[in-house]
Amino acid sequence: MLSFPQLCKQWSCEAHRDKVDRDKADPSGTYTLDLDGSGPLESTPVTCSQTEDKVWTVVNHDQMGPVRVRGSTLENPYTRSLNYSLPPSHIQSLVTTSLHCQQEVIYQCRKSRLFNTWDGTPLSWWLDRDGVKRTYWGGFLPGVQQCSCSLEGNCMDMNYFCNCDADRDTWVNDTGLLSYKDHLPLREIAIGDTNRTGSEVVFKIGPLRCYGNRFLWNSASFYQETSYLHFPPLQAELTLDLFFYFKTSTLSGVFLENLGVQSFIRLELSSPSSVTFTFDLGNGPVQLTVSSPVALNDRQWHQVRVERNLKGALLQVDQLPLRRVAAPPEGNLFLQLSGQLFVGGTASRQGGFQGCLRALTVNGVALDLEERAKTTPGVSPACPGYCNGDSVCHHGGKCVEQRNGYVCDCSQTAFGGPHCSTVMATAFDGGSSLTYSSQETLSGIRDRDSKISPVKEDAGVTGQSLDSVTLGFQTRHAPALLLVAQGLGRRYVAIILTRAGSMQIKYRLDEDKEPDSLSPRSPSLSNGQLHWLRLSREGKDVFVQIDDGLTQIFTLTSASALRPLKSVTLGKLSGSDIMDEEVVEAGLSGFIGCLSSVQFNQVAPLKEALGHRSSLVSISGHLSESSCSSLSTPNTLATTHSLADHSEKGGRGKEPLKETEHNESAVIGGVVAAVVFTTLCAMGVIIRFLYQHRRPPPPPVMAEKKEHRGSLDPHPPHPPHPYRTELEPHKSTMDHKEYFI
Repeated sequence: MLSFPQLCKQWSCEAHRDKVDRDKADPSGTYTLDLDGSGPLESTPVTCSQTEDKVWTVVNHDQMGPVRVRGSTLENPYTRSLNYSLPPSHIQSLVTTSLHCQQEVIYQCRKSRLFNTWDGTPLSWWLDRDGVKRTYWGGFLPGVQQCSCSLEGNCMDMNYFCNCDADRDTWVNDTGLLSYKDHLPLREIAIGDTNRTGSEVVFKIGPLRCYGNRFLWNSASFYQETSYLHFPPLQAELTLDLFFYFKTSTLSGVFLENLGVQSFIRLELSSPSSVTFTFDLGNGPVQLTVSSPVALNDRQWHQVRVERNLKGALLQVDQLPLRRVAAPPEGNLFLQLSGQLFVGGTASRQGGFQGCLRALTVNGVALDLEERAKTTPGVSPACPGYCNGDSVCHHGGKCVEQRNGYVCDCSQTAFGGPHCSTVMATAFDGGSSLTYSSQETLSGIRDRDSKISPVKEDAGVTGQSLDSVTLGFQTRHAPALLLVAQGLGRRYVAIILTRAGSMQIKYRLDEDKEPDSLSPRSPSLSNGQLHWLRLSREGKDVFVQIDDGLTQIFTLTSASALRPLKSVTLGKLSGSDIMDEEVVEAGLSGFIGCLSSVQFNQVAPLKEALGHRSSLVSISGHLSESSCSSLSTPNTLATTHSLADHSEKGGRGKEPLKETEHNESAVIGGVVAAVVFTTLCAMGVIIRFLYQHRRPPPPPVMAEKKEHRGSLDPHPPHPPHPYRTELEPHKSTMDHKEYFI
């Protein structure tokens, strides 16, 4: 009997979970997985751990318990290396293909510092999987020497970014998660400040934990029998390993086909309940068919795997019995394919598959179906499902299909919430300032950016979007600074309101030139209403739209990119080297009002401050979480939560908002009083006019009759005194007097 051990192995804990779901079994436990499919890596035992919504792949090491450290110095640090239960090549394959990986470092200290030295030299560090020294700790990107308490804003001494750096004679904790995949797992840890009296550290390194698979949901939908995706010919002379999922409601269709001069392969849904693999090495076609007792065209996901080598071939569908065939004792044993690989169709464009395919891998290499589908007629990226509904994810959020639902990836938007629809808005007073310090200035990012050639003015950057800005604002005060983004040197982009309430956009992309000043046409924007700015730049062309107005186009003198980005500031600007007088005036005035859903390129400062409380954001003065996007009371900023820097009490952040409400009530009362006064004046003028132009009164009896008749007839032909009964019905002796009001 032929043996194909790899075919029985799943390539991830998530795939194993799909396998056991039909039996309602618990996927937790130790299983033998093939982490690279039919690649060169051997199958290996891996621990799978089921949580409420995820299946984790867990890799343990030989130092899982707590370790106590005393007597180490910076010159002679304590070091501990970790040996993992998987070879480095297997770990790298796991981390590369996973959606997310993390490793917990529990770090407890007493009179032992991490970074608190006079020159900033780290006293403790760790080595990543490539042996590179790293000095950042849980929750931060490379290059930031801080700890998780700084990220969460709860360090015991706010003068330091780590609890251990306070150098207290009590036990404190700087535990955190390392989650930057390119550096995982931790290979070695070094501790250097435990040589003083009472100095001590206890640490514990958790296992490497990963979940998800980057390629598991790479998918494409096929709508016509004649549609297909094409890829280069399969290199499958000796071995072939195919794996994918499909779902459909059609009766039959070809999943894939690859032709050669004398050889070919074809894999198809041959009937509603059968999958057939046909191949020919030049000795005549060989056919393998797996039949299911239930329909396979039930719009549910089904798994297919094919393997062929010099010993024979094998076909598996879901958990149905395998079908095998041995290689012929004589004849050609090599599968030589020269034509293109057709996915979802055939070279004859007949009998193609209609439905959805995902996670297609060939010899351990995932094919990017989504990217090919973007430019192919009759095929679309992704699959109909949870993400097909209209407006599932808002404001540019990306809908990501999950096994039993979907999630909205809001990371590239300025909005939050499950559907990227939660507005991130903040009320500012004149002294408020929020600054986002970009990671692009870190050495690691700088090295990456240095490999990208800078954009030259005459390099032809048409169609290359360099800047994108979206923000909402509501204010009654001008001048005001809405946003300023600064690069290295004196390069910047500033968006301000002038004294007249009009908008000005300042671009200085070349330090040797004066800034470009753009003045979009609009009514006054400091009228207390909510306004929206949408700006995009492509090279020298800047496109500006305010509210629902027409898009206005401006041309800059430079097409350079603002790279690397140093910071983005909202509100009051101080300590800057910007020399433009209008920007300086607006920066000193700050901003009084509400800013909403601010985004500059990929940076969303308000979201970082309100949603994540990122350590990359610094706050000065009083900020209050607001709902300025609510138009029911457009001139009122409703505060629901206060933010403040650590030097002031948070309650004071609400005082400017109360003052605004009182001022607006006074304005409304004044308007009402003016209307009443104007009405009284108009009535007085009318009364004077009538008394000046009336005739002498008739005898009292006749006058009484005429007055009575006038009250019955609303339109008499010549009413002698149409308003007399209303003005003085009982004082006829005073009819000759004039009244001046």
